[in-house]
Amino acid sequence: MKKGVTITILIFIAIVFFGALYYLYAKNKQSPIVYKTEKAETKTIVKNTIATGNIQPDQEVLIKPNISGIIEEVYIKAGEKIKAGDMIAKIRVVANVSNVSSTQNQVQAAKIALDNQERLYLRQKTLFEKDVISANDFDAAEVAYKQAKQTYLAAKQSLDIVKTGTTSSFGNYANTLIRSTVNGMVLDVPVKVGNQVIESNNFNEGTTIASVADIGKMIFVGKIDESEVGKIKENMPIEITVGAIENKKFSAVLTYIAPKGVTENGAIQFEIKAKLENRDDTFIRAGLSANASIILEKADKVLAIKESLVQFDKKTQKPYVEVETAPQKFQRRDLVLGVSDGIYVQVKSGIKSTDKIKIWNQGLIDEKEKK
Repeated sequence: MKKGVTITILIFIAIVFFGALYYLYAKNKQSPIVYKTEKAETKTIVKNTIATGNIQPDQEVLIKPNISGIIEEVYIKAGEKIKAGDMIAKIRVVANVSNVSSTQNQVQAAKIALDNQERLYLRQKTLFEKDVISANDFDAAEVAYKQAKQTYLAAKQSLDIVKTGTTSSFGNYANTLIRSTVNGMVLDVPVKVGNQVIESNNFNEGTTIASVADIGKMIFVGKIDESEVGKIKENMPIEITVGAIENKKFSAVLTYIAPKGVTENGAIQFEIKAKLENRDDTFIRAGLSANASIILEKADKVLAIKESLVQFDKKTQKPYVEVETAPQKFQRRDLVLGVSDGIYVQVKSGIKSTDKIKIWNQGLIDEKEKK
């Protein structure tokens, strides 16, 4: 019985021993990793940061009335090009009862004063013709009469303005006719016939009748994160990409960076503005969403390699690559790097364009391909 157990144990040990030998043999039989190589390329590398925003007119003018009332006619529509002085709308004034009553009282008072001065004038005229009074006394009476007459006419005009918003003596300057103050395109007409509007004054912004802007002068208005705002400055070149216009980029120049940030979704954002240049004939609508690629650094036609080829010394953290000197024989070369776009990096010194650079993570790549 004991002899059988001993034999079984010996057989088990022998199986384990020979299994281990076979495993070691199979492992040593695997072929070594054959490292592939790549060469440096000549590339233009651009390091940039992205800001989101939209396209807006450089100057958008809001046309507001200088009198309250109801829109009687609208002469324009969005998309039309107009000039300064062109009529936009006509307003019908709704008279204020209190103002009308007060102005009517002023007219009546002016009429009474005029009648009194007229009687005095005629009396003085008769006396002057009979040489009873001097010319100075007659002239004083005549001036007082003319002043009273003018005051009465002014009071009547004021009553007309209160009732209708204009008077016949104003001609083309009637404030019931709203005119454009600038040349440009009508972007929006937010009112319709029958809408009530409020005049613009020191206490009220007034109702916007139309917004007009020169679409030839458009700007990008966007926001950039606080982590990037320290890297940019005014007059930097920008590439604008408009979402609604495919396969086209517009050049711009950064003209404004907000000195104060605002909190949005837990992050500090700074407003930026950029002036579009060289737009050719492309029509860009106001309000279109756009992205601005702000060029932080740019290296034109320089020697570059993929960042994945670069290794870093564990102690000094200096970058280097391994260059093939013979088949599957590699030598370390320290590098001086420049601009990087996250995929390619500029090589200022350390290698030549003809050098074959080792893909040092070839084993990891092979494992991924097998999986």
